Amino acid sequence: MGLPLPVRAGKLQGVPTESPRSSVDVSVVLPVYNEAGHLATEVDRIRAALEDSPYRYEILVVDDGSTDGGPQELADLEGVRRITFHRNRGSGAARQAGTALAQGEIVVWTDVDMTYPNHQIPELVDNLAGWDMVVGARQAEQGTRRLVRIPAKWLIRKLAAFLVRTRIPDLNSGFRAFRKTVADQYMHLLPSGFSCVTTLTMSFLSNGYSVRYVPIDYAPRAGKSKFHWWKDTLRYLRQVVRMVLLWDPFRFFAPFGVVVGLGGMGKLVYDLVTKDLRVATNTIVLLIIAALFLLIALVTDLLVQLNRPRYTVLPAYTAEPDQGKAAEDPFL
Repeated sequence: MGLPLPVRAGKLQGVPTESPRSSVDVSVVLPVYNEAGHLATEVDRIRAALEDSPYRYEILVVDDGSTDGGPQELADLEGVRRITFHRNRGSGAARQAGTALAQGEIVVWTDVDMTYPNHQIPELVDNLAGWDMVVGARQAEQGTRRLVRIPAKWLIRKLAAFLVRTRIPDLNSGFRAFRKTVADQYMHLLPSGFSCVTTLTMSFLSNGYSVRYVPIDYAPRAGKSKFHWWKDTLRYLRQVVRMVLLWDPFRFFAPFGVVVGLGGMGKLVYDLVTKDLRVATNTIVLLIIAALFLLIALVTDLLVQLNRPRYTVLPAYTAEPDQGKAAEDPFL
């Protein structure tokens, strides 16, 4: 009996392969910082789920300078690859290191704080067939200060969706699976903190890679949260703007130029009608500012296009059979 989709004939279906076949299909990267008490439970849950799947897997646990006894608990775990930082560097740095050392064609990011449905990792990977990234979109916010966090995250998500021209149900979910060859292009852009997941999502969407969202349940976390709602929310906002300036600055600057320009044109008409064809100084200033915004948009967009890499990883796709015959396609 053949393996169930998306594994067939020793290859992940719908996932382009740019390198020789690895002995691992899926690498699960787990950043850990002071998660003693439930670390082993989560690792066992992940291992049990993957053991019942057709995927060849590895689990990489990145200890991000834990000081709560977690390193000893981690040392007692069998069947995992362990990476240890001697000081806390941040969730993004831990994920970056784990992804760089991952051997699988597919990398899964998740947490070990009991919030994400880690038993559904095989289903998450199943949903990746024909896509470049799959994100588990949370259906409810379980964090602290929900009255502040929910509207702030909604506004940032809407801004990001506008800037990348794509609907984004969950911008900063830490439960996701993606093609390693695609992500490797953007690993150097990841910040050290929580906004690393936002950065990866924006990088994929801004460069034409497909991102699929699947609904997941999100449980209250075990232990103490490391998320600082005010500082980290500002970092999310800054990172969204930074990614758009990096990949599509025209989308950021042009609306300012258009809005200011329309205001200046309206003021110009008002001056001509009410001031005997005399134009006020502030009207000229508005028009100059609008022209500068549009000029900045054009120049920065040109610089981005000139500095884009000439060769990029091909996005995942589905090839249709030719006249009823199975396509001989290396990307299936």
